[in-house]
Amino acid sequence: MIKDAQTGRNVETHAKYLGETTNNQAEYQAVIFGLKRCFEMGAKRVDVLADSELLIKQAKGAYKVRNPELGKRFLEMKNLEIQIGHVTYHHVRREKNKEADALANKAMDEGTRRVVH
Repeated sequence: MIKDAQTGRNVETHAKYLGETTNNQAEYQAVIFGLKRCFEMGAKRVDVLADSELLIKQAKGAYKVRNPELGKRFLEMKNLEIQIGHVTYHHVRREKNKEADALANKAMDEGTRRVVH
């Protein structure tokens, strides 16, 4: 979900099924997608709010990225930061992130209905 910082209004919302993946991979993919969209819209400053403490602490440099697959996503995220110019990361508790959580659940529900077992 992308919001206008001045008005608080939703600019875009997205829900995409990612297949079987870890929560950490999904969090990184969501942030990367959001940063790409912000860059495409010409944003020069982006505040990322996420309920993944791991992602936020890795993004801020407090934790090392040890998983090679997350490392790839981390580098992609950092490259987008450079393209945008200024990106900050903020941890929010899951209960304060209900809109994003609802979008994630919607994507998973729709995706699992399409999967043939």
